[in-house]
Amino acid sequence: MREGVTRLTAMSTLLALVLPVLLASGCSGEASPSKIAFASNRDGNQEIYVMNVDGSNQIRLTNSPKADNAPTWSPDGKKVAFYSLRDGNYEIYIMNADGSNQIRLTNNTACDVSPSWSPDGKKIVFTTDRDDHKFKTMEIYVMGADGSNQTRLTNNQANDVYPCWSPDGTKIVFNSNRDEDHEIYVMNADGSRQIKLTDNQAIDEMPCWSPDGKKIAFVSDRDNGDMEIYVMSADGSNQTRLTDSLFFDGMPSWSPDGKKIVFVSDRDNNGEIYIMDADGSNQTRLTNNEAIDEWPYIK
Repeated sequence: MREGVTRLTAMSTLLALVLPVLLASGCSGEASPSKIAFASNRDGNQEIYVMNVDGSNQIRLTNSPKADNAPTWSPDGKKVAFYSLRDGNYEIYIMNADGSNQIRLTNNTACDVSPSWSPDGKKIVFTTDRDDHKFKTMEIYVMGADGSNQTRLTNNQANDVYPCWSPDGTKIVFNSNRDEDHEIYVMNADGSRQIKLTDNQAIDEMPCWSPDGKKIAFVSDRDNGDMEIYVMSADGSNQTRLTDSLFFDGMPSWSPDGKKIVFVSDRDNNGEIYIMDADGSNQTRLTNNEAIDEWPYIK
């Protein structure tokens, strides 16, 4: 009995010494605080910023003479991919979450934009016109997270844009005007089995997977001619409208728990960032200035 008490006392002493260190180092089991990366021209040039999920503590990460745009968090939240015009044409870059160590991944005379990380953080899918630069036909490519092995996934005379990786890493959703209308498609991660998910005379674009892989948020002007946010099942069924502002609502991004969607709206006369519940309720403005705040991405 005394031996058991001695062991329990020793364990309690060890926990008393180690637990504060674990908590201080972020090993308590709690997720890191949610952050939203976004682009803004509030300082006169399009730059990348970050803020808390409630809109507080807005901090500038980039400071270049040309536009930086469309930031996306790596799965571990340690890096941000974005595209920039700083070297004369749009290229893909990555940087640390605090804005340091900005590295160029692509290097050609074409336009490379819209990066999206694979769930394991090892690859980045993006859009480029490098194979038809004269007519600006956009195709989807994939590369290693270090810029290596740049490989073409789509190949047609249309524009394939806004790629977004599925949470399980097996599929990529994107939008294309290959059938004249802008529709949402999905394909395997290697570019095979490209399937159309939406089919109407309107514009459907900017698709984004939910964290559980069961839904896809997207943007459409199908109901009244202005862009609104919709959600559908991953197979294209159950297409449901979430916003109804009579203004532009777009660029949706899901919170990691799937309970919120952050987006951009010009309902207050200029582009601002909003957040809402995943069912479209409780739409709340996060930024408030005379500049354009856009391309939010939440981690």
